[in-house]
Amino acid sequence: MASVTSAAVAIPSFTGLKAGASASKVSVATKVSTPLTPKLAVKASLKDIGVAVVATAATAVLTSNAMAVEVLLGGDDGSLAFVPESFSVASGEKIVFKNNQGFPHNIVFDEDAVPAGVDVSKISMSEEDLMNAAGETYSVTLTEKGTYSFYCAPHQGAGMVGKVTVN
Repeated sequence: MASVTSAAVAIPSFTGLKAGASASKVSVATKVSTPLTPKLAVKASLKDIGVAVVATAATAVLTSNAMAVEVLLGGDDGSLAFVPESFSVASGEKIVFKNNQGFPHNIVFDEDAVPAGVDVSKISMSEEDLMNAAGETYSVTLTEKGTYSFYCAPHQGAGMVGKVTVN
């Protein structure tokens, strides 16, 4: 941004021009300035940025129930198993069962091995419903504290059973 603050200009006087008369000088001072343009300055320390990032992440976790446990259906080695077979979650934490190997699979909770009052029809797939492709998922969120046993109906006889403890 350029600005001119003052300038002096000498202008000869032409009044009374006579031979031999000396020219008088008139001095004029002018002030020229350009309008000030507002400047926007954003100042933030790394601490401020860090606090903002942590607050955003905490909000995302609290609002989206981002906490989830993933359980693979079928081991990478082709075994008919839940991986992990036994695990714990917090009440309200999402469990995602993901088709991996040896499908078709499903997830059925054992009505005789869940906390009292839990309706297994609301948390289980039906025994006829099957996931037939790699990557397919079934999710469930358990809120009642206790131990839940589950199995894969087509592979229960082969030992494909699991257990989750809700704390």
